[in-house]
Amino acid sequence: MEVNLALKKKYEVLRPLLDERSFRLCLAADAQTIGHGGVSPVAGAAGISRTTVHAGLKELADAATGTVQQARKRVRKAGAGRKFRTDLDQTLLVDLDRLLDPVTRGDPMSPLRWTCKSTPKLTVELRALGAM
Repeated sequence: MEVNLALKKKYEVLRPLLDERSFRLCLAADAQTIGHGGVSPVAGAAGISRTTVHAGLKELADAATGTVQQARKRVRKAGAGRKFRTDLDQTLLVDLDRLLDPVTRGDPMSPLRWTCKSTPKLTVELRALGAM
C-alpha cells in the first residue's frame, strides 16, 4: 500500500514536467523495478491504462537491444493527430476560392491574396455551404 502511495505522489509531481514519451518510459522503468506484476500497480498509481505501461516496456526493450533509432525522438507515432480539413473535404478549397473571389484585392498574379472578409465570417459562410 505504501508503494502505491509513493508512486502516486511521484507521478503527480512528474506528470506536468514530462512529455508523453518520457512519462511512459518512467512508468515502464518503475514497472521493471517492481518486477513480476509491476505493471498493474504502476498503471493504477498513475491513473493510466496498462497498455500504456506495456508500450513503455516495449520501448525500453527496443532501446536496450538497439533496434530503435536514436534519431527518432518523436513523442507520438507519425501520422498521429488531426487530419487536414482538405483531406477530409475535397471541395473545401474550391468553396473557399468561390467565396473569396468577388472580394479579393491585389495583384491577380501574386500568390498572396487580400480579402475584406474576416476568418470568422468565412467560417460561417463555409458552414452554410456545408463545407465544414
